[in-house]
Amino acid sequence: MSERKARLPKVAIVGRPNVGKSTLVNRLAAKRSSIVGEISGLTRDRLDTKVSWRGRTFIAHDTGGLADGALRETSTIGGKVAAKAVDAASKADVVLFVVDASTGVTSDDLELTKRMKRLTIPVLLVANKVDDAADELEAAEFWSLGLGEPLVVSALHGRGSGDLLDRVVDLLPEVTEDEIEEPPAIAIVGRPNVGKSSLFNQIVGEDRSIVHHEAGTTRDSIDTTVEIQGKEYRFIDTAGMRRRAKTQGVEIYSASRTRSAIERADVAILVVDALEGATSQDQRIAEAVAESGVGAIVALNKWDLIEGEEMADRAERSMKDRLHFIDYAPMIRTSALTKRGMSKLLRPIDQVLKARNLRIATAKLNQLIQDAQQSAPAPRTDNRNVKVLYGTQVDVAPPSFVLFSTGRLATSWLRYLERKIREQFDFTGNPLQLKFKERTR
Repeated sequence: MSERKARLPKVAIVGRPNVGKSTLVNRLAAKRSSIVGEISGLTRDRLDTKVSWRGRTFIAHDTGGLADGALRETSTIGGKVAAKAVDAASKADVVLFVVDASTGVTSDDLELTKRMKRLTIPVLLVANKVDDAADELEAAEFWSLGLGEPLVVSALHGRGSGDLLDRVVDLLPEVTEDEIEEPPAIAIVGRPNVGKSSLFNQIVGEDRSIVHHEAGTTRDSIDTTVEIQGKEYRFIDTAGMRRRAKTQGVEIYSASRTRSAIERADVAILVVDALEGATSQDQRIAEAVAESGVGAIVALNKWDLIEGEEMADRAERSMKDRLHFIDYAPMIRTSALTKRGMSKLLRPIDQVLKARNLRIATAKLNQLIQDAQQSAPAPRTDNRNVKVLYGTQVDVAPPSFVLFSTGRLATSWLRYLERKIREQFDFTGNPLQLKFKERTR
């Protein structure tokens, strides 16, 4: 294996609920990355966002709020959120401890301060919601926490954000953008409550996403870079996509983030409830995956509930029929509960990634086209014969081809040619884009 490239430095943003952590992350990243809103505690998981400043790049971990006593309530959502925030802080290069200048020092701030003082990494105290000079007097109260001078900012209006970024990058380890190797992105998608987060946790080897019986627990897309057998992958656990009629409030943001996660992924793992079978919502997500051009794998989760080969065959046939949009995707039987199929799920990821960048030599492609035309000529259009003169592969990721023909090629014949290409070349898990150009007279 070649010499390992550096990782991006990490900055954890922690604090009690509703102090504006997500708004601050969005301000630092200069984009809307984390979900923000009037509801307290919108961020439950740890969210990763890339931030660049003065030619330096780092990953900002937006964490859920730390409420009073939450760390002692390990079985609750609040307890799990708090544990993730503490974990993010312990693994970061710099911590931003965000407090609310408009409310002053609270018991939650005091409790969290004790934890911040135990860290051996730099901690910057950030007093948010300081919208003007008059509010700076209120921020002075936070000197009493013993964490040094409060850095006053207004995440909503951008006040002080540049000075804060200056302080952050001065504390980060030196690493330049060209030293960073971006790992392939794998999005885990599906409708709510099919076990995406449980599957995600099994893959990455830790309770990285919060798993709870409440459907729709994951509201944002969560990025985690993990190393498996010496290779790095960036997994994206997404919120579930509901039917449009059932999407309301914060779920509108979640559905939008799921689509965004698919678009920025290299491979999408569609998780389907094997017992319930593929639903119309699964079909809609499969169609979104196909349209995006990313690689695809189908995980038939909860397979431990399938009894007997007859039931298994029926389940797989149903999946293939209903998910025809991605009929090229490998189908893997998994169970996040029993860990069944975890190793089998990881194998096709590399296969699909390799196939995304496969190029066919022009000579081999044209020989295949000629053989295909001999076996089954293209249908006549506009009352004349149609022939493909030659073809070429114009792109990868996804593999894309242009065919130069004497007339319009029927969709059915293009599907036939796609099957022929797949029979001869390994494009497993990837859509093929075939376009034709008519020869002008």
